[in-house]
Amino acid sequence: MTVTTKIYKNNQTAVPSFMRKKFNLGDGDLIEWSIDEKGEPKISFRKKMKLEDIMGSVKLGYKTDSVELKKELYK
Repeated sequence: MTVTTKIYKNNQTAVPSFMRKKFNLGDGDLIEWSIDEKGEPKISFRKKMKLEDIMGSVKLGYKTDSVELKKELYK
């Protein structure tokens, strides 16, 4: 399926609704634009990460206080 979108002032464009639904895209998600090895454009989508998404994913080897770390983060 091919859909055409227009580039507006300030180089803005809209993501077609079927793409937003298929890839569960919303506010804050990122669109990554690149050129592949054949010189063709490639578009990828990446969900915006929240602190809650990454908490606990790193092992430090020592105990920490997550409440204190979170307070420090938001200072």
